[in-house]
Amino acid sequence: MATVTYEHVTKRWGDVVAVNDLTLEIQDKEFMVYVGPSGCGKSTSLRLLAGLEEVTEGIIKIGDRVVNDVPPKDRDIAMVFQSYALYPHMSVYDNMAFGLKLRKTPKAEIDKKVKEAAELLGISQLLDRKPKALSGGQRQRVAVGRAIVRNPQVFLFDEPLSNLDAKLRVETRANISRLHQQLGTTFIYVTHDQVEAMTMADRIAVLKDGVLQQVDTPQHLYDHPGNVFVAGFIGSPSMNFFDATVVEEADTGKFYIDGGSFRLAVPDSKVEPLRPYKGQQIIFGIRPEDIHAYEFTPPGVVPAELDAEVDVTELMGNEIFIYGLTGGRQFIARVDPRTRAHSGETMRFNVNMENMHAFDPSSENAIL
Repeated sequence: MATVTYEHVTKRWGDVVAVNDLTLEIQDKEFMVYVGPSGCGKSTSLRLLAGLEEVTEGIIKIGDRVVNDVPPKDRDIAMVFQSYALYPHMSVYDNMAFGLKLRKTPKAEIDKKVKEAAELLGISQLLDRKPKALSGGQRQRVAVGRAIVRNPQVFLFDEPLSNLDAKLRVETRANISRLHQQLGTTFIYVTHDQVEAMTMADRIAVLKDGVLQQVDTPQHLYDHPGNVFVAGFIGSPSMNFFDATVVEEADTGKFYIDGGSFRLAVPDSKVEPLRPYKGQQIIFGIRPEDIHAYEFTPPGVVPAELDAEVDVTELMGNEIFIYGLTGGRQFIARVDPRTRAHSGETMRFNVNMENMHAFDPSSENAIL
């Protein structure tokens, strides 16, 4: 078993709280991703697990064993760093074999493990090269190979793709996902890139200022964010937010989201949670992909019309990003590539209110 458990874990440096009362259980063979902005505590949480930082309060377990006082070398984990941390004077083979040699593993076993890992990663032809003769992607695979040969219970990845170019990042994250399936081991992966998190994770833990905000599957985080921070962080481009008021039309009893410059009808399925907020201000959220050009609204959308000025357009090939202005506030819409929009003109959009979000302005927690 290679479950990982944090029980009320806190890490302080003086007055600075890097990790604040983290409680989280990671299942055996799960691919867990820690995501959040710089300084949110995700790398510190990983380093606490690895034994590279000392826990101030709380307990960390790997399986059933408490590892707070266990040296890093005895925790049966392997870590892949952002910098790769390869020895420049050693060949790829020797870099991958180094940890096994320190453990006095028999030479034949070292050779077998290194060659098996190299074959798995597609770097068998590179074993005699030095790191300076490798590309960034090849160095990254060597660093992963060095971890694989140790056959650890848990793999830890600390932003391993941040030094790669965009195309190689896409290719390598697919390789890491494939590797997880082949090895059947617990993976814990740290990134600030929510696209990496969404595409790779079984579950995502979203952190902010050292506090765990929400942990769930990528799709559930996207569909049901627990607060404004998670809603804005998960999804690219991020969710649009508006200060708005919940109003009820006296003669019809119909509910609307009133943003001053727009009024959008609330679907019947969303009314009951909003009823206590009648006449009050909320934070209204809608994702860019739920704002459609009026003439290219897809079937199945529950539309509410919104007229706005076109500020900027960005042609992406398969879609267009339109930056619109309503009531002096900017929003982003992802629309059909056949849409014709020009800066300065007024354009009509259809907002899919079935996918609307609403948040309490005081707590910033989700209402719906």
